[in-house]
Amino acid sequence: MKNDNYAALVALDWGDKNHAFAWQFADAQSIERGTIEATPEALHAWLDQLHATCKGRPVALAVESGRNTLLHALLEHEGLTIYPVHSATSARFRKTFTPSGAKDDGPDALMLLTLLRTHRDQLNPLMVDTPIMRELAALVAIRRSAVDQRTRTLNQLTSLLKTYYPQALVLAGEDLATPLARAFLRRFPELLCVQKARAQTMRVFYQAHNVRSLQRIQERMTVIAQARALIADRALIEPAILEMTMLVDLLEVQTDHIAKLQTRIGEVFQTHPQASLFSALPGAGATLAPRLLVAFGDNLERYPSAASLQKYSGIAPVREKSGGRSWTHWRWAAPKFLRQSFVEWAGQTVRYSAWAQAYYCLQKQRGKAHHAILRALAFKWIRILWRCSHDQIPYNENHYLAALQAKASPLHNALQK
Repeated sequence: MKNDNYAALVALDWGDKNHAFAWQFADAQSIERGTIEATPEALHAWLDQLHATCKGRPVALAVESGRNTLLHALLEHEGLTIYPVHSATSARFRKTFTPSGAKDDGPDALMLLTLLRTHRDQLNPLMVDTPIMRELAALVAIRRSAVDQRTRTLNQLTSLLKTYYPQALVLAGEDLATPLARAFLRRFPELLCVQKARAQTMRVFYQAHNVRSLQRIQERMTVIAQARALIADRALIEPAILEMTMLVDLLEVQTDHIAKLQTRIGEVFQTHPQASLFSALPGAGATLAPRLLVAFGDNLERYPSAASLQKYSGIAPVREKSGGRSWTHWRWAAPKFLRQSFVEWAGQTVRYSAWAQAYYCLQKQRGKAHHAILRALAFKWIRILWRCSHDQIPYNENHYLAALQAKASPLHNALQK
């Protein structure tokens, strides 16, 4: 409900060089505006001044979401209730009063203040999780970013090898991020190096890197025997080798740090009271279980219903109507990482949950696309997981299958078949 007991309503618009602000005290009609320098010292001094001016009474502060570090800087100060405003919301509200689309920090602060004054009951105050949850949220986000960076490096390396050394994509193994592939490219940076090596040397190399299949080793030896260099121009090969070495070094660093992040994630995750509940989920594993825990957070009031989480995460589709037409599409303005967590987990449950696999096959028979099925499956899983989280009851596959049978669900019939 709308809180009318704030000593002041404040809006802050972030800027690279200056932050613009606008505030209105509860007993005043006028609005004060100004700017502060975009430095930690100026920001904290301004917040200290605000606290002193309001004599320690509660203050509501609206700010555009997106800069989590700065949001947490605001939380360092007592008495502030933070109302994050989604960038899409502020952009639409700005367009209402500025059809031209012109953007200025000063008017934006006024616009945020107007939102806070007139539509506060439609805004959700920032709910702060425990330190364990905040650290875990930061860790899983960093790990995902590191994995994305490594994927880009792998794509660069693959593209480079195709230009001068395509045989390496077979000889080094399918996954260039493995220790085998990195060791192979360092020792045999071009086809000429492989062809100069003795057959026994190659066999010993593969066996030393855990390639136990004699058939696979022989297949690679056949590739070497029949190989012909794509190019022979040293003016192109030498720079390519240097670039390849750089990318392999990057891969090694990235892989090492991803492993360290994963270790720390596991340590922090295990200290959380709900770790066992999320660890027991089918297909969650060491990577997705912490991400699912972060998706729910500590505060059960954040998502009062399963539908609220389905909508916020972007899993629930949007239905629009205009005249006699209606159409459905996915939500554009949704936290991408949160949506990825649910969809990726749904994909894993197809392998580890009987009903999830049956649902996938049933939808596939109906002509649904792969990603559309996973989003629909994630929609179902969120409802189940929300109930487990709120009731603090671990998921039980047998209980859910019994519920499907009791409802005479088509999914139960598919399972029987």
